[in-house]
Amino acid sequence: MSPASDPQPSAPGTKAWAGVFREATDPRVEAFSESVSFDRRLADDDIDGSIAHARMLAACGLVTLPEADAITQALEEIRADIRAGRFEFTAAKEDIHLHIESALTARLGDTGRKIHTARSRNDQVATDLRLYCRRAIDRIDTGLADLQRAFLGLAEREADLVIPGYTHLRRAQPVLAAHQLLAWCEKLGRDRDRLADCRRRVNVMPLGSGAIAGTSLPIDRSHVAEALGFESVAANSLDAASDRDFVCELAFGIALTAVHLSQWAEEWIIYSTQEFSFLRLPEGFCTGSSIMPQKINPDVLELVRGKSARTIGNAQALLVLVKGLPTAYNRDLQEDKERIFDSIDTLEAVLRVAAPLVAGTRFDRERIAASIDRGHLDATSLMEALIAQGMPQRKAHETVGHLVRRAMTRGVALADLTDEECSRDCAGWDAAYRGALGASRAVERMRSFGSTAPAAVAEQVAGWRRRLGVGAVDT
Repeated sequence: MSPASDPQPSAPGTKAWAGVFREATDPRVEAFSESVSFDRRLADDDIDGSIAHARMLAACGLVTLPEADAITQALEEIRADIRAGRFEFTAAKEDIHLHIESALTARLGDTGRKIHTARSRNDQVATDLRLYCRRAIDRIDTGLADLQRAFLGLAEREADLVIPGYTHLRRAQPVLAAHQLLAWCEKLGRDRDRLADCRRRVNVMPLGSGAIAGTSLPIDRSHVAEALGFESVAANSLDAASDRDFVCELAFGIALTAVHLSQWAEEWIIYSTQEFSFLRLPEGFCTGSSIMPQKINPDVLELVRGKSARTIGNAQALLVLVKGLPTAYNRDLQEDKERIFDSIDTLEAVLRVAAPLVAGTRFDRERIAASIDRGHLDATSLMEALIAQGMPQRKAHETVGHLVRRAMTRGVALADLTDEECSRDCAGWDAAYRGALGASRAVERMRSFGSTAPAAVAEQVAGWRRRLGVGAVDT
């Protein structure tokens, strides 16, 4: 077929790359393949990346400085229109990248068309997503630090309170309430460390890799990386535009953080029941029942627990998404954004309510004091007192087990057994061993680093105050 007899190309604007196509995109395909409905949140990142790219093109002589200035000014105007709600979005332009470039071209003509010099949408979207994830990590880290401070503040208010510690949801040993609260600081600290490590791998710039092979044009990728605050430049163009390891890693970090928050929520749901009554949740973070007037339900904590499922599912979905992809970009990767956006949104929503909920919670000291000596929590303390006097651990364990059984049969605490009764099961019983009995004494006898001993917990509190930049305690 001669060029003269070729069908006429599609009307201008029906495809961003209409040159090779003879047919306009089917509207059903536009609706099926659009992503602007969710990736429009990348607008700021796309504009920031385009401005840095334009400045680099000018520095390398690929556009003039006046052209770069015009592009920058027009992009800032587009940003203002998007923020003000004046910008029109349409499925025909697929994604936020085409929307912004089309708006730029409409304002500047051929100067606007130069913005895509030496880049592909493949490396462009990868760059935008890294910028977005980097900002999200920083926001999440701030939220986690706020939650740690809330736990620390509650720990300081309840510094002397002894509560039952549980394993298998059965009473195990007494601990300071502050010790248990600081355990959540430790978990959240690991979460922050993971996210900080993830941020290092997020902070690698793919822009300038092109679609797959780089470019023959004389660009300076380091120029753009410095402008956008990237720590390094992706070294392999084939890998750079399609790498989504950082998305999967961030999704996992968020999911594990959400799991920790779910564990906290579950524990506090239990502790705030009438059966336990250890905690009093702030009523502003509880809800009522449509039929039972007396109910004060821990719905916020239940939603914290429930929303962790979303983040876990998103992490799994992202791994399944990438598991079968060959090297370089594939359109499947468009599906990564909704999953990681949802995980980020979910965790940030949880963090917005978690810190004030913790700050407003109080322990029911009277209820705890009335029940602290139930369950023979001091049994291990007594066993270790026997060990300290030379009794083998296994023998001491068996001996105290007999004493516990005797106390259970009588329905009393270990401290209520007489010296005569104790002597029947413990040869060489000495009344001095009673110094190990009682929940508070058991806590005070602890010595090991990181234990629930008051001095050790005070050191933990001081350490967290330094790490979190908390000032002097209000008096």
